[in-house]
Amino acid sequence: MLWLLVLSLSCLGGTLAGTPAPVPENDLVGIVGGHSAAPGKWPWQVSLRVYSYYSASWVHICGGSLIHPQWVLTAAHCIHRKDADPWAFRIHIGSVYLYSDKLLLNLSQIIVHPDYVQATLGADLALLKLETPVKLSENTRPVRLPTNSQAVSSNNLCWVTGWGRISMYEDLPPPYRLQQVKVRMVENSLCDKQYHSIYWYQHREKIIQDDMVCAGSEGRDSCQGDSGGPLVCKMAGSLQLVGVVSWGYGCALRNFPGVYAHVQTYLPWIQQQISRLP
Repeated sequence: MLWLLVLSLSCLGGTLAGTPAPVPENDLVGIVGGHSAAPGKWPWQVSLRVYSYYSASWVHICGGSLIHPQWVLTAAHCIHRKDADPWAFRIHIGSVYLYSDKLLLNLSQIIVHPDYVQATLGADLALLKLETPVKLSENTRPVRLPTNSQAVSSNNLCWVTGWGRISMYEDLPPPYRLQQVKVRMVENSLCDKQYHSIYWYQHREKIIQDDMVCAGSEGRDSCQGDSGGPLVCKMAGSLQLVGVVSWGYGCALRNFPGVYAHVQTYLPWIQQQISRLP
Protein backbone atom coordinates (compact mmCIF):
# COMPACT_ATOMS: atom_id res chain seq x y z
CA MET A 1 0.00 0.00 0.00
CA LEU A 2 1.21 3.47 -0.86
CA TRP A 3 1.40 4.86 2.66
CA LEU A 4 0.31 8.49 2.41
CA LEU A 5 0.13 9.29 6.11
CA VAL A 6 3.57 8.07 7.07
CA LEU A 7 5.20 9.59 4.00
CA SER A 8 3.75 12.96 4.86
CA LEU A 9 4.69 12.75 8.53
CA SER A 10 8.25 11.70 7.78
CA CYS A 11 8.63 14.80 5.63
CA LEU A 12 7.03 17.12 8.18
CA GLY A 13 8.49 15.55 11.31
CA GLY A 14 5.03 15.27 12.84
CA THR A 15 3.52 12.78 15.22
CA LEU A 16 0.78 10.31 14.58
CA ALA A 17 -2.79 10.73 15.80
CA GLY A 18 -5.69 8.32 15.55
CA THR A 19 -3.75 5.10 16.17
CA PRO A 20 -6.01 2.07 15.74
CA ALA A 21 -7.52 0.48 18.81
CA PRO A 22 -5.57 -2.57 20.02
CA VAL A 23 -6.77 -6.05 19.20
CA PRO A 24 -6.18 -9.07 21.46
CA GLU A 25 -2.47 -9.90 21.65
CA ASN A 26 -2.90 -13.42 20.29
CA ASP A 27 -4.70 -12.03 17.24
CA LEU A 28 -2.18 -9.33 16.28
CA VAL A 29 0.09 -11.55 14.26
CA GLY A 30 0.17 -10.09 10.78
CA ILE A 31 -0.85 -7.77 7.92
CA VAL A 32 -2.78 -5.53 10.36
CA GLY A 33 -5.01 -7.48 12.72
CA GLY A 34 -4.66 -10.72 10.78
CA HIS A 35 -3.37 -14.27 11.10
CA SER A 36 -0.68 -16.51 9.65
CA ALA A 37 -1.83 -18.21 6.45
CA ALA A 38 -1.83 -21.98 6.03
CA PRO A 39 0.27 -23.45 3.19
CA GLY A 40 -1.75 -23.59 -0.03
CA LYS A 41 -4.48 -21.30 1.32
CA TRP A 42 -3.62 -18.47 -1.10
CA PRO A 43 -1.65 -20.23 -3.87
CA TRP A 44 -1.72 -17.21 -6.19
CA GLN A 45 0.16 -14.90 -3.80
CA VAL A 46 3.57 -13.81 -5.06
CA SER A 47 6.38 -11.65 -3.74
CA LEU A 48 7.93 -9.09 -6.09
CA ARG A 49 11.66 -8.63 -5.42
CA VAL A 50 14.42 -6.19 -6.31
CA TYR A 51 18.11 -6.62 -5.67
CA SER A 52 19.57 -4.92 -2.60
CA TYR A 53 23.30 -4.29 -2.76
CA TYR A 54 23.20 -3.47 0.94
CA SER A 55 22.06 -6.98 1.87
CA ALA A 56 23.43 -8.66 -1.28
CA SER A 57 20.10 -10.40 -1.86
CA TRP A 58 16.75 -10.09 -3.61
CA VAL A 59 14.38 -8.35 -1.17
CA HIS A 60 10.60 -8.12 -1.06
CA ILE A 61 9.04 -4.81 -2.13
CA CYS A 62 5.46 -5.70 -3.09
CA GLY A 63 2.92 -8.45 -3.45
CA GLY A 64 1.14 -9.67 -6.54
CA SER A 65 -1.26 -12.30 -7.85
CA LEU A 66 -0.69 -15.13 -10.30
CA ILE A 67 -3.59 -14.79 -12.76
CA HIS A 68 -2.26 -17.17 -15.45
CA PRO A 69 0.60 -19.70 -15.43
CA GLN A 70 2.81 -17.03 -17.04
CA TRP A 71 1.32 -13.75 -15.80
CA VAL A 72 1.32 -11.83 -12.52
CA LEU A 73 -0.85 -8.81 -11.72
CA THR A 74 0.55 -6.19 -9.35
CA ALA A 75 0.37 -2.44 -8.70
CA ALA A 76 1.93 0.01 -11.15
CA HIS A 77 3.43 2.04 -8.31
CA CYS A 78 5.54 -1.02 -7.37
CA ILE A 79 7.27 -0.76 -10.76
CA HIS A 80 7.63 3.05 -10.78
CA ARG A 81 8.62 3.38 -14.46
CA LYS A 82 6.76 2.35 -17.59
CA ASP A 83 10.06 1.44 -19.25
CA ALA A 84 11.32 -0.64 -16.29
CA ASP A 85 13.81 -3.41 -17.07
CA PRO A 86 12.24 -6.85 -16.42
CA TRP A 87 15.64 -8.16 -15.32
CA ALA A 88 15.59 -5.73 -12.39
CA PHE A 89 12.84 -7.81 -10.74
CA ARG A 90 12.28 -11.35 -9.55
CA ILE A 91 9.20 -13.30 -8.43
CA HIS A 92 8.82 -15.67 -5.49
CA ILE A 93 5.82 -18.01 -5.37
CA GLY A 94 4.77 -21.29 -3.78
CA SER A 95 5.65 -20.81 -0.11
CA VAL A 96 4.04 -18.92 2.77
CA TYR A 97 7.53 -18.16 4.11
CA LEU A 98 9.01 -15.14 2.38
CA TYR A 99 12.68 -16.14 2.31
CA SER A 100 12.46 -19.92 2.64
CA ASP A 101 13.26 -20.69 -1.00
CA LYS A 102 16.22 -19.39 -3.00
CA LEU A 103 14.49 -20.21 -6.29
CA LEU A 104 13.26 -16.99 -7.89
CA LEU A 105 11.56 -16.55 -11.25
CA ASN A 106 12.71 -14.15 -13.98
CA LEU A 107 10.47 -11.75 -15.88
CA SER A 108 10.51 -11.31 -19.63
CA GLN A 109 8.14 -8.34 -19.91
CA ILE A 110 6.52 -5.61 -17.83
CA ILE A 111 3.36 -3.80 -18.96
CA VAL A 112 2.31 -0.82 -16.86
CA HIS A 113 -1.19 0.44 -17.59
CA PRO A 114 -0.85 3.35 -20.05
CA ASP A 115 -3.15 5.61 -18.00
CA TYR A 116 -1.12 5.26 -14.80
CA VAL A 117 0.37 8.47 -13.39
CA GLN A 118 0.18 7.92 -9.63
CA ALA A 119 -1.79 5.56 -7.40
CA THR A 120 -4.25 8.16 -6.10
CA LEU A 121 -5.32 9.00 -9.67
CA GLY A 122 -6.18 5.39 -10.60
CA ALA A 123 -5.05 2.82 -13.19
CA ASP A 124 -2.62 1.47 -10.59
CA LEU A 125 -2.01 -1.87 -12.34
CA ALA A 126 0.90 -3.61 -14.00
CA LEU A 127 1.21 -7.00 -15.69
CA LEU A 128 4.39 -9.04 -15.29
CA LYS A 129 5.16 -11.81 -17.77
CA LEU A 130 7.23 -14.67 -16.40
CA GLU A 131 10.07 -15.95 -18.55
CA THR A 132 8.55 -19.44 -18.42
CA PRO A 133 5.15 -20.65 -17.16
CA VAL A 134 5.10 -21.88 -13.57
CA LYS A 135 4.40 -25.50 -12.77
CA LEU A 136 0.99 -25.59 -11.14
CA SER A 137 0.56 -27.42 -7.84
CA GLU A 138 -1.35 -27.33 -4.58
CA ASN A 139 0.74 -24.32 -3.49
CA THR A 140 0.96 -22.56 -6.87
CA ARG A 141 -2.25 -21.84 -8.75
CA PRO A 142 -3.78 -18.79 -10.50
CA VAL A 143 -6.58 -16.86 -8.85
CA ARG A 144 -9.90 -16.61 -10.65
CA LEU A 145 -10.68 -13.27 -12.26
CA PRO A 146 -14.18 -11.81 -11.81
CA THR A 147 -16.69 -11.58 -14.63
CA ASN A 148 -18.08 -8.35 -16.01
CA SER A 149 -21.52 -9.11 -14.60
CA GLN A 150 -20.59 -9.62 -10.94
CA ALA A 151 -20.55 -6.80 -8.42
CA VAL A 152 -19.00 -7.01 -4.97
CA SER A 153 -20.70 -5.57 -1.87
CA SER A 154 -20.31 -5.44 1.90
CA ASN A 155 -22.20 -8.75 2.03
CA ASN A 156 -19.33 -10.61 0.36
CA LEU A 157 -16.64 -12.30 2.45
CA CYS A 158 -13.29 -10.76 1.50
CA TRP A 159 -9.65 -11.19 2.48
CA VAL A 160 -6.39 -9.38 1.81
CA THR A 161 -3.01 -11.11 2.10
CA GLY A 162 0.63 -10.12 2.15
CA TRP A 163 4.01 -9.90 3.86
CA GLY A 164 3.73 -6.20 4.69
CA ARG A 165 3.93 -4.39 7.99
CA ILE A 166 1.80 -5.59 10.91
CA SER A 167 1.28 -2.01 12.12
CA MET A 168 2.28 1.41 10.85
CA TYR A 169 5.63 1.16 12.64
CA GLU A 170 6.33 -2.57 12.84
CA ASP A 171 7.63 -4.88 10.14
CA LEU A 172 6.51 -8.49 9.87
CA PRO A 173 8.99 -10.42 12.07
CA PRO A 174 10.86 -13.63 11.17
CA PRO A 175 10.06 -16.24 9.95
CA TYR A 176 8.14 -13.82 7.64
CA ARG A 177 5.04 -15.95 7.19
CA LEU A 178 2.29 -14.82 4.80
CA GLN A 179 -0.52 -13.03 6.63
CA GLN A 180 -4.25 -12.86 5.95
CA VAL A 181 -7.04 -10.70 7.30
CA LYS A 182 -10.76 -10.67 6.63
CA VAL A 183 -11.94 -7.20 5.59
CA ARG A 184 -15.29 -5.57 4.94
CA MET A 185 -15.98 -3.78 1.66
CA VAL A 186 -16.87 -0.09 1.99
CA GLU A 187 -19.12 1.65 -0.52
CA ASN A 188 -17.22 4.07 -2.75
CA SER A 189 -19.46 7.00 -1.86
CA LEU A 190 -18.83 6.53 1.88
CA CYS A 191 -15.13 5.93 1.33
CA ASP A 192 -14.90 9.12 -0.75
CA LYS A 193 -16.64 11.10 1.98
CA GLN A 194 -14.23 9.78 4.61
CA TYR A 195 -11.17 10.66 2.55
CA HIS A 196 -12.48 14.18 1.99
CA SER A 197 -11.88 14.83 5.69
CA ILE A 198 -8.13 14.92 4.96
CA TYR A 199 -7.25 18.58 4.47
CA TRP A 200 -5.07 18.20 1.36
CA TYR A 201 -7.87 16.30 -0.42
CA GLN A 202 -10.71 18.67 0.39
CA HIS A 203 -10.28 20.61 -2.86
CA ARG A 204 -10.70 17.49 -5.00
CA GLU A 205 -14.18 16.85 -6.32
CA LYS A 206 -13.75 13.06 -6.33
CA ILE A 207 -11.02 11.11 -4.54
CA ILE A 208 -12.22 7.52 -4.82
CA GLN A 209 -12.47 7.00 -8.56
CA ASP A 210 -14.75 4.55 -10.36
CA ASP A 211 -11.78 2.25 -10.99
CA MET A 212 -11.13 1.88 -7.24
CA VAL A 213 -12.77 -0.06 -4.41
CA CYS A 214 -12.35 0.32 -0.66
CA ALA A 215 -12.06 -2.31 2.06
CA GLY A 216 -10.93 -2.48 5.67
CA SER A 217 -11.79 -1.10 9.07
CA GLU A 218 -10.14 0.07 12.28
CA GLY A 219 -7.56 -2.58 13.16
CA ARG A 220 -7.97 -4.60 9.93
CA ASP A 221 -6.19 -3.49 6.78
CA SER A 222 -3.30 -3.91 4.37
CA CYS A 223 -0.18 -1.86 5.04
CA GLN A 224 3.18 -0.84 3.59
CA GLY A 225 4.75 -3.81 1.81
CA ASP A 226 1.38 -5.30 0.83
CA SER A 227 1.09 -3.13 -2.30
CA GLY A 228 0.21 -5.03 -5.45
CA GLY A 229 -1.19 -7.95 -3.49
CA PRO A 230 -4.65 -9.49 -3.83
CA LEU A 231 -8.00 -8.56 -2.36
CA VAL A 232 -10.16 -11.63 -2.96
CA CYS A 233 -13.85 -12.08 -2.26
CA LYS A 234 -16.12 -15.11 -2.25
CA MET A 235 -18.44 -14.65 -5.19
CA ALA A 236 -20.65 -17.24 -6.90
CA GLY A 237 -19.16 -19.92 -4.69
CA SER A 238 -15.48 -19.23 -5.41
CA LEU A 239 -12.74 -16.80 -4.43
CA GLN A 240 -12.19 -14.16 -7.08
CA LEU A 241 -9.67 -11.34 -7.46
CA VAL A 242 -11.57 -8.14 -6.76
CA GLY A 243 -8.79 -5.67 -6.02
CA VAL A 244 -5.07 -4.93 -6.07
CA VAL A 245 -3.61 -3.21 -2.98
CA SER A 246 -2.99 0.38 -4.08
CA TRP A 247 -2.96 3.17 -1.50
CA GLY A 248 -4.43 4.48 1.73
CA TYR A 249 -4.15 6.95 4.60
CA GLY A 250 -2.07 5.19 7.22
CA CYS A 251 -2.90 1.58 8.04
CA ALA A 252 -6.06 0.32 9.74
CA LEU A 253 -7.12 3.76 10.97
CA ARG A 254 -10.72 4.47 11.88
CA ASN A 255 -12.77 5.73 8.91
CA PHE A 256 -9.92 5.28 6.43
CA PRO A 257 -10.21 1.93 4.64
CA GLY A 258 -7.57 0.73 2.22
CA VAL A 259 -8.01 1.67 -1.44
CA TYR A 260 -7.61 -0.96 -4.17
CA ALA A 261 -7.47 -0.93 -7.96
CA HIS A 262 -10.74 -2.45 -9.14
CA VAL A 263 -9.82 -5.49 -11.20
CA GLN A 264 -13.24 -5.79 -12.85
CA THR A 265 -12.82 -2.33 -14.42
CA TYR A 266 -9.66 -3.47 -16.17
CA LEU A 267 -10.68 -6.96 -17.27
CA PRO A 268 -10.72 -6.06 -21.00
CA TRP A 269 -7.21 -4.56 -20.76
CA ILE A 270 -5.85 -7.53 -18.77
CA GLN A 271 -7.34 -10.09 -21.14
CA GLN A 272 -6.18 -8.15 -24.21
CA GLN A 273 -2.56 -8.00 -22.99
CA ILE A 274 -2.43 -11.67 -22.08
CA SER A 275 -3.98 -12.86 -25.35
CA ARG A 276 -2.00 -10.65 -27.74
CA LEU A 277 1.49 -11.67 -26.67
CA PRO A 278 3.03 -15.09 -27.39
